[in-house]
Amino acid sequence: MTARSAPPDQMRLPLQSDLPDGATGFVVSDSNRVAFEAVQDWPNLIGGTMAICGPEGSGKSRLGQIWAERVGATAVHGAEAALVDPLEIEGRPVLLDDAMQADDETLFHLINLAQAPGGALLLVDRPPPSAWEVRLPDLRSRLNAVRTAPVEAPDDAVLAAMLESRFAERGIRPAKDVIPYLLRRIDRSSAAAAAVVERLDALHRPVTRTLAREALEGGAESGELFE
Repeated sequence: MTARSAPPDQMRLPLQSDLPDGATGFVVSDSNRVAFEAVQDWPNLIGGTMAICGPEGSGKSRLGQIWAERVGATAVHGAEAALVDPLEIEGRPVLLDDAMQADDETLFHLINLAQAPGGALLLVDRPPPSAWEVRLPDLRSRLNAVRTAPVEAPDDAVLAAMLESRFAERGIRPAKDVIPYLLRRIDRSSAAAAAVVERLDALHRPVTRTLAREALEGGAESGELFE
């Protein structure tokens, strides 16, 4: 078995109206447009294997979920892929998130199965497949050939949407200048957005820029994801 890395999530802003079914709340911007467009029609014509890669908290796992919902893919996570019966997934699309955690033989067989009519394999992880450490020479050559679509760290549009969604989940209506203030001061990830909103909620006061500054100062002291 060859061990490797992990996933996360993302949300809402009406920047793109022609989203596929299941994509409600996903913000398409310059940070994820390449990957979004790469999987929007795939695997309608070609099948095979594709990978989405990018930093933690960038929304790549959410994009993989949207694709799986659209095409009816079997969704598998990491090392769990070794437990899947090949007969159950032959000839159908598969989403493998946290893909580096799958062992070499399982990855090799999944890539081969993706070549069958009706098959497709979408790999999701932080580094591109060409950078994964594997021992099987045949797997190495297959991973090097995988088409890869990058997702970058959330830009302002995506991070603002993440913050809006987190606030909405908690029934919080922040002052208008709070989100622009936070955008310049938190790490660019879904985890940072969730952490700062949780801290603001815990203060049990109207969410103003002053409270946001207080939350950031407290979060920095406790080592949370704030710059």
